[in-house]
Amino acid sequence: MAYRPETAKPLNALAEVLLRGPNTLTPAERELIATYVSSRNDCFFCQNIHGAIAAFHLAGNEKLVAEVKQDFEAAPVSGKLKALLAIAGKVQQGGKSVTPADVERARRQGATDMEIHDTVLIAAAFCMFNRYVDGLATWQPDDPAMYRARAAKTAQEGYGRTP
Repeated sequence: MAYRPETAKPLNALAEVLLRGPNTLTPAERELIATYVSSRNDCFFCQNIHGAIAAFHLAGNEKLVAEVKQDFEAAPVSGKLKALLAIAGKVQQGGKSVTPADVERARRQGATDMEIHDTVLIAAAFCMFNRYVDGLATWQPDDPAMYRARAAKTAQEGYGRTP
C-alpha cells in the first residue's frame, strides 16, 4: 500500500465501507467473513490481521475465529452467519458456484438482500486483496502480538488511517 498510495486510497476506502460502514451485519461478522475467505485463499497476512480484528470485536475471542476458519458449520455462530459464510466460500471458489439454494438458505436464516450482497462483495474483494498481498510477496510478521496491536488500532480508527 505504501508503494502506490494512489491505489491504496480506494482499496482502503472499499475495506472501510465493507467492514466498518453502516450495516446490519456487525463489524465482527464482516471481519469473520473476510478472515474465512482469506484463510481459504491461504493468505497468511490477511487471515491473521482480519482474524485479529474480528477477535478484537469479539472481546478477544480468538478461539471463535479459529473455529470459524476450521469449520464454520460447527462453530458457535448464528445460522445466518453460517449461511453467509457458505456463500462467501462459494464466491471464493468462483462466483458462479453460488446457487439459488445458497441464497434461499441465507434468507431462511434471516439474511437480508443487502447482507447477502455485502457478503458476496466482501468475499470477492478479499480474493482480490489476498492476491494483491501474496502476489507482491508482502512481508508478513509471525508475531501474533503485532496483529493484535494493529487490530485494535484498525478496529478503533479504521482502514487507511494506520501506517
